[in-house]
Amino acid sequence: MDGSFTRRSFLAVPGALAAGPAILSGQSPNEAVRVAFIGVGNRGSYLEKHMLDVPGIQIAAICDINPDTLAAGIAAAKNRGHKPASYTDFRKMLDQEKTIDAVVIATPVNLHKEMAITALEMGKHVYCEKPMGLTPEECNQIFAAAKSAKGIFQAGFQLRHDPARAAAMRFVHSGGLGKVVYLHGTRHTGDLPRQTAWYFNRAISGDNIVEQACHIIDLFTWAAGAPPLRVYGSGGINVFNDVPPGRTTMDNYSVVYDFPGGLRMNFSHIYFDPPGFSGIHERVFGADGAIELSTAIWIARDQKGEKKLEVPNAGKDSTYLSLEAFIDNARNKRRPLNDAESARRSTLVAMMGRKSIYEQRVVSWDEVSR
Repeated sequence: MDGSFTRRSFLAVPGALAAGPAILSGQSPNEAVRVAFIGVGNRGSYLEKHMLDVPGIQIAAICDINPDTLAAGIAAAKNRGHKPASYTDFRKMLDQEKTIDAVVIATPVNLHKEMAITALEMGKHVYCEKPMGLTPEECNQIFAAAKSAKGIFQAGFQLRHDPARAAAMRFVHSGGLGKVVYLHGTRHTGDLPRQTAWYFNRAISGDNIVEQACHIIDLFTWAAGAPPLRVYGSGGINVFNDVPPGRTTMDNYSVVYDFPGGLRMNFSHIYFDPPGFSGIHERVFGADGAIELSTAIWIARDQKGEKKLEVPNAGKDSTYLSLEAFIDNARNKRRPLNDAESARRSTLVAMMGRKSIYEQRVVSWDEVSR
């Protein structure tokens, strides 16, 4: 499936997906894009909050099986002048709301495949939260559906739109650090919110390396410009045994990836980091210097003192910018920066690490990308 992939195509600025009018089917460019939400819980409500600030949209329908979160989502939209229909069955919503243009999916990971493919096959534009799916097979199925769909598919890898990280990545890709030789990341935090039970069930979430760390893994895969060759990882539960009760997700792990050309990536992830001790870092090292992606601060290898890149849109929220781009991409049929191809690749890279940890062996890219 990756046979035609090249470094040039990976780094290129996304172009138009198709020729033709830069509008949604049957719609004036001045008309509102009608958006439906599937899932308005913790993440979905945050997406809705930012979508309500995107110009030229109308929240047409909201679906959630939890009556409390559904009511809150409906109220939030109505408070901003929208009149969304209310549903508890996403298929019924898609069947009855014929004028919906775009669908935002923010449900547990095990539901992504069915919902995304259904919406794509009905001709809708889809914004689906990360990760793409639970298994390589699910990722491949969503990718195939997106490839043949009339609408666009955009994944919730919103850090690609974060102003500082976007500026840093432009600098990396332009050769500002010289040849990229090493990637080092840490995601050291306290534990996930205990009230969200599915976070701790790996059969639903895909475990933390896939459900949470995929953001940093996506950035590093983007920086590398190619998928890794192999990975070795180790992890488990060392502090939060059966906390919360029934927990099956790890509370710590480390992975080392080998990329083409001798490039290596080292990433560690723990959930028992004391506040303010080590934190989250996304560092790219080149032959001529290194940069922290989250701050766009870099240091030349042969000079003292740090330098800050110019950051357009500094301070703007990455989720808002990603959703704003989604609506613009939908209107103009543009290929998203966080599209189905890159989302599949980065999710598979995370799954490589998971497979290595679970099976306690080196895992190759070919084992997950077939």
